[in-house]
Amino acid sequence: MNTASASAPEPAPAGTHRWLTAEEQRVWRSYLHATTLLEDHLDRQLQRDAGMPHLYYSLLVRLAEAPDRRLRMTELAMDAKITRSRLSHAIARLETNGWVRRENCPSDKRGQFAVLTDQGMDVLRRTAPGHVAAVRQALFDRLSPEQQKSLGEIMQIIAEGLQPNEAGADLPWLR
Repeated sequence: MNTASASAPEPAPAGTHRWLTAEEQRVWRSYLHATTLLEDHLDRQLQRDAGMPHLYYSLLVRLAEAPDRRLRMTELAMDAKITRSRLSHAIARLETNGWVRRENCPSDKRGQFAVLTDQGMDVLRRTAPGHVAAVRQALFDRLSPEQQKSLGEIMQIIAEGLQPNEAGADLPWLR
């Protein structure tokens, strides 16, 4: 291995494409393959055990962890990294099941809270052990403690790089 390939790649000149190397392509495709299979695995487990997709489960978890089991809809969209429209649709489905209710915000006429109901908390309590087992079996049981630490660090770097802080950033929960 020469030192040029071991260092950080140089930025491509303006107007040119910097294609993925064979190794980068292998890593990228492995990442896509694994994340697609993992999301499908978790969706199937949650559909089987609770009749809900992974997104709905993650919304229930976020509400369960919030003070008084309630969050502003805008904050919930930001936490879940989804558009407000997609959140509104998901909350409507969770309301139909009786797992969540909406409440108007007293300090902001346009704002709403999503609130986890007792029934929603019961569903979460029943579903959580199977979900944790599915996550553990699919991810953590396959990795050494060192690999788990590395994966966490890598995902943190990627997330931080993709979430701009400047005003007017194009982020899902702002759409």
